[in-house]
Amino acid sequence: MDFMDLEKTQANINFIPCITWVKRGVAKPDPERVKLTSEELTAVIKQTKKDLSELENESEGEEKENKVVTENTKPEVVSNVKSKSSEKKDKTDAEVMAEYGLDDYDEEEEGAEGAARLLGLGDLTAYSDPKEDPYLSALDKDIGDEDEEDMEDFKIRGTDNLILAGHVEGDSSTLEVYVYNDVEDALYIHHDILLPSFPLALEWLSFDPESDTRGNLVAVGTMQPVIEVWDLDLVDCLEPVFRLGRKARKKKGIPGVGHKDAVLSLSWNTNCDHVMASGSVDQSVLLWDLTNQTVASKITSHKEKVQSIAFHPLEGHTLVTGCCDNTVRVFDCRTVDQHKKWVVGGEVERVIWDHFNPYCCLASTDQGQVQYIDVRKDSGPVWTLSAHTQAVTGLSMSTQCPGCITTVSQDKVLKVWDISGESPQFVCERDVKLGQLQTVVACPDAPFVVCMGGDKSSDNMKVLDIRDSAQVRSRFGKRQLQNPLKTAEFGFATADEAEPGEDMETEAVISLGSMTLGSGVTVEVKKAPVSGGAISKFKKKNKEKKTKKKF
Repeated sequence: MDFMDLEKTQANINFIPCITWVKRGVAKPDPERVKLTSEELTAVIKQTKKDLSELENESEGEEKENKVVTENTKPEVVSNVKSKSSEKKDKTDAEVMAEYGLDDYDEEEEGAEGAARLLGLGDLTAYSDPKEDPYLSALDKDIGDEDEEDMEDFKIRGTDNLILAGHVEGDSSTLEVYVYNDVEDALYIHHDILLPSFPLALEWLSFDPESDTRGNLVAVGTMQPVIEVWDLDLVDCLEPVFRLGRKARKKKGIPGVGHKDAVLSLSWNTNCDHVMASGSVDQSVLLWDLTNQTVASKITSHKEKVQSIAFHPLEGHTLVTGCCDNTVRVFDCRTVDQHKKWVVGGEVERVIWDHFNPYCCLASTDQGQVQYIDVRKDSGPVWTLSAHTQAVTGLSMSTQCPGCITTVSQDKVLKVWDISGESPQFVCERDVKLGQLQTVVACPDAPFVVCMGGDKSSDNMKVLDIRDSAQVRSRFGKRQLQNPLKTAEFGFATADEAEPGEDMETEAVISLGSMTLGSGVTVEVKKAPVSGGAISKFKKKNKEKKTKKKF
């Protein structure tokens, strides 16, 4: 594809490359709004212009270096172009001026007061106060005033989860912060953050080096080598809380710190909360000390780009990595030069730990396989599952239901599996109509809720309770729930206790709506109140709706 075709395609790009959840109870009930003074905003504008100017100068320098190579290529083509152009009759200056109306080009039309005039790109961010900008109409000048807002939606309740989604639309990249409440059937965007580059990885963390209390932060890996960490409790913020790494600047002689290429994967160490790991296209894994934002250690054992990493949920020193050299590696971060490795059937897309079986992990590949590895054994995977026809781009395990995993793929299908036995068992599948699926992540507090992202421009993100499938209810309904990750308790021992079968309830109410006992006493049977768990958002009021929601 040539450059022009790429530009045309980029304008239509609209997809979700990465998603993560924020568990309940960690976000501030009333997030803070950042309100800058005119002086502060002016300083930000000036600094932004300076940064953009430096980037343009660097890119121009690179273009000049490459220009020498291209100037002397295909000289015969250049001569042909010159000969053809010389055949055309050049227009005079007067003809050009008349054709394009250049005589009065610099004369601005005086409109009514407050009318918008021609917008010059150089003046786009020159005014910190919208009321001072002569290019804005009277209506646009009032945008700076704070609108009336539904404060109830702005506040975050203790029963709310946050969903963080990296969103790419055309050449714009944003981090969207959603509020999800399964009890009240609520899902809406709370606020968003403009990102400087294409997002590739998101990782929530609660360690704030500048505070004595637990924070609510997200680390963002992008096409740039620098990792940005944003405060989710601040709305309308313009800058991250801190950055990990620094891009090298050859002209100024400033060396780079951290990665040298795009950051593909992130993992925060929940057992040693000042440590975070990052995997990159530069074939390295870095261990960051968040206290002072420095590189504590570097792992260089990989032969290709590192696409996925995950710290062990129970052992803080153990890290699993998935690499494009078809290898899964497990490191003891106390001695990073040594590791164990297993060759799998393709480039590794995702790796996760089985938190119900702490000695095992799972890996998915670009060949559509999922493989289960026992890290105590040096032999190959315990089992290999041909899960999809194309790359398995998303792999997630329920936080509280043992053996329940969900996979998504570029084949546009979501599948649910039971891996609690000696071999994996297929449970159900669904075309979620999101295009090619990029990621799936399980909710930390609701054991059967997942969120997935795809590349369909009109609909690219969905939250789904997999218990909407009869096969899932039949397979996992009676399974005893556990909570090894210490997330919010589900409130019921099994899924069936939380949500009795709808058809069974209906039949019971019809047949036992009133029951006459032998003694002649009539007992009225009332339907028990249904729990407000995640499945409540899928309760159907009629058979027609129920049919539409089935897998």
